[in-house]
Amino acid sequence: MTTYLDTARWGVWELPAALLPAAYPRLVQAAGGLAALLPPDAPGAAAATVARLDALVVAGGADVDPARYGAARDPRTGRLAPERDAWELALVGAALAAGTPLLGICRGMQLLNVALGGTLVQHLEGHTAGVGVPGLHTVKPVPGTRYGALVPEAVEVPTYHHQAVERLGAGLVPSAYAEDGTVEAVELPGAWALGVQWHPELGDDPRVMAGLIRAAGG
Repeated sequence: MTTYLDTARWGVWELPAALLPAAYPRLVQAAGGLAALLPPDAPGAAAATVARLDALVVAGGADVDPARYGAARDPRTGRLAPERDAWELALVGAALAAGTPLLGICRGMQLLNVALGGTLVQHLEGHTAGVGVPGLHTVKPVPGTRYGALVPEAVEVPTYHHQAVERLGAGLVPSAYAEDGTVEAVELPGAWALGVQWHPELGDDPRVMAGLIRAAGG
């Protein structure tokens, strides 16, 4: 699972840290997997890293730099994380090349789209409940997709994002939509590569993560 690179405080310390909300590894564990955290590294290390993994989860976090998909920065685009962008795009490319099962969560879905040449809507309303407060909305699966097989009914999901897929990356297909038409899940036919726009780690439905663990041989 990829991690943030940020300043954190614990005890008497305030230092740069590689960190991730505990809900992410707990979801992996609840689905029967073993969670290992991957701090940002040099992009050239991505292939060797992926070679030692059974599956890859690209976690949520900062907005993707619009320069990565050839766009000017919208004033509403938030804080960027260039080290994560470089590292995680390299990881996504390595996982796709190696056939390693891949799950992108929120930012991770957006990175999967950008890695394959897609673009993003830099701001939309209504997919949070306020600053730092996740919202809830319904997503509907597309029948016949991998996601639709994992979760065949419409479900209410925890969501916290203000960016979304605009133009789909090469080969990607949408596999779930919000009621307002926003693409909520994408996948790559012929590979186990799935991105979801919501945050399954904030909910109580392990089916998406369990699907990844099964694909990894767990």
